[in-house]
Amino acid sequence: MLINCAAYSEGRKVADLALSDIGGYLQQPDTFVWIALQDATHDELSRLQAELDLPELAVEDALHGHQRPKIEEYSESLFVILHLIEAGEEDQLDVGEVAIFAGSRYVVSVRNGSKQSFLGVRTRAEREPQLLKFGPGYVLYALMDAVVDRYFPIVERLEAQLEQIEDEIFGAAPGRANVERLYLLKRKLTVLKQAVAPLLHDIGRLHGGRVPAQVQGVQEYVRDVADHLARVNASIDALRDTITTAIQVNLSLVTIDDGAVTKRLAAWASIFAVWTAFAGIWGMNFEFMPELQWRYGYWIALAVISLACAALFARFRRIGWL
Repeated sequence: MLINCAAYSEGRKVADLALSDIGGYLQQPDTFVWIALQDATHDELSRLQAELDLPELAVEDALHGHQRPKIEEYSESLFVILHLIEAGEEDQLDVGEVAIFAGSRYVVSVRNGSKQSFLGVRTRAEREPQLLKFGPGYVLYALMDAVVDRYFPIVERLEAQLEQIEDEIFGAAPGRANVERLYLLKRKLTVLKQAVAPLLHDIGRLHGGRVPAQVQGVQEYVRDVADHLARVNASIDALRDTITTAIQVNLSLVTIDDGAVTKRLAAWASIFAVWTAFAGIWGMNFEFMPELQWRYGYWIALAVISLACAALFARFRRIGWL
């Protein structure tokens, strides 16, 4: 589905276009077209491929989706895949994609499986004609910058969730539920890592040294996107390390709690063992046991047992087992 299509010259919009009008504006000097599609059909991409001479393999990737983030350089264009990540149902992360074709006279963005809109990016670019004069390279930067900036709120949300889990680990009884939540959080970070790491590796092709002609004038801006990606990647790595530590702490606290319970059980078992031992000795009923003939033997036995148990109780209480 066509979302927007417009022609720009010298940093200003010349006209809104239909796909059938693209060819005429491509012939005009210092003019490029910016086309935005959502869940594009095979016919739409085939038409653009014929009109703009888009790389066939890149068109197939944009059509079928489920690609890793990447930046590929072709003879006349750049092809970029970015992951669009947003909060979904049941606190999950939904992953969509945007494929961007950037040539010398055109930019085509194809958004798949995501509700995120880039209308704000177009509005921002049109408010900055002095930058939009750089052409498709600036539009490519603006789209990449918008995608990467949307990763920061996700990282902040995951950090807040981790802090909440950490508070519950130390504030309540640690257990299985905390470990499950930590693993779920780690899976979300893996989703975000898969969006950031490959792009961080490939974006070095677009700034410094020999770079494609489309981005020669915007290398400083692309470097800013690379810095943002590096910050997001560092935050992800820090969160993953913290989660690993939190899991170990949770398991350690569970072990400590289990040890405390074991101590209590052992203390009470020792106390009752003394009671059982005395009762077993005096319960043998031998004929010549002198205690059986004592008038106050029963009460003396109870007193001895009680004193022995009380002494053990005091001892265990003193060392913190009870």
